[in-house]
Amino acid sequence: MAFLRKYRRHLIILLITVLFALFLIRFNDIDRIGLYSSEGKTFEKARVVEILKDNKTESGNQIGNQIVSLELLSGKFKGNIVEAVSSSSYLYGAHCEAGMRVIAEVNESDDSLYVTVYSQDRTWILYAIVLLFLITLCVIGGKQGFRSAVALVFTFVCIVFLFLPMIYRGISPIFSAVLVAVLTTFVTMYLIGGLSGKSVTAMTGTVAGVGISAVLAVIFGMMTGISGYNVSDIEQLEYVGQMTEIRIGELLYAGILISTLGAVMDVAMSVSSTISEIHYRNPTLSRKELFTSGIRVGKDMMGTMSNTLILAFTGSSVNTLVFMYAYGYSARQITNMYSIGIEIIQGIASTMGVILTVPIVSVISAWYLKRKKISEKTAAESADN
Repeated sequence: MAFLRKYRRHLIILLITVLFALFLIRFNDIDRIGLYSSEGKTFEKARVVEILKDNKTESGNQIGNQIVSLELLSGKFKGNIVEAVSSSSYLYGAHCEAGMRVIAEVNESDDSLYVTVYSQDRTWILYAIVLLFLITLCVIGGKQGFRSAVALVFTFVCIVFLFLPMIYRGISPIFSAVLVAVLTTFVTMYLIGGLSGKSVTAMTGTVAGVGISAVLAVIFGMMTGISGYNVSDIEQLEYVGQMTEIRIGELLYAGILISTLGAVMDVAMSVSSTISEIHYRNPTLSRKELFTSGIRVGKDMMGTMSNTLILAFTGSSVNTLVFMYAYGYSARQITNMYSIGIEIIQGIASTMGVILTVPIVSVISAWYLKRKKISEKTAAESADN
């Protein structure tokens, strides 16, 4: 019994984790509609044995295709030596060299194989990069860094195994994004700050800030005549929407919700922690003074976080900006392009969500801390009497 009392909290968390994992396994049991035929096609690991025909010119450029000999390292034909074609395009293929590890696209038809080089095998390199990041986070952050890493993994799991399946099942992408935002916010805040007033305040502020961003994005979209059907790859998405139950028009706003979550969460926790620390150091401060302190701290964060979001959205569209600059598009033409309008709406809606999170969290924190202080004082007086 003593053991159960001591580790009751950990056992409850473990039970919830197991139940959530079982739910995700069941929830991801989906029969996906085949949007293209993949029968007889697999992607396998392979090693370049020999370059049978190179495509390097005298000037050193690669033109056309390479013909290479590959040893398949996985799949049905593991151990076989096959001839393959490797393209020199920037998106597919690879410039092969003997001994190089690649991913091969193996197409089996009528007892014959047609093999092409899909890309360089960078699987373990990417895993190593992610592992390096997590190790750095844990080493520098210590126990808190480890908790942050766990929260990050949980967020990734929620997006891949909850958010995407919900959308595929026909559930509103906006509702799915809100649910994932609330869930990841609660878990992240709990892991970082525990179930305290500071964490609850930050959770409330995060949900409010993300909700404001979503509402503003919808309003801005209506004002400008821009919707989720004005994205660049709408033709492919429309086909997906016709073949599945996915609500294509809401994907744009769901994306804004998800992209805003991290910045809003950061601001909410920082402001809540600061006000809590100020109150701890000087409990005599009034609600107005605590609120003012939160606003002053938040002002500096507003500028940096606003720049962070605007630059993030700009960075994601830098190829388009360079293209327009090189071709000399006019300001009137650029302003009225759908892609630019979407980026502006995303950036401004997300930034305003961050900005408005500061006063929201400041108000809630100041009210909660002073109310808690009054409750404690009343309880103490009652005990004395």
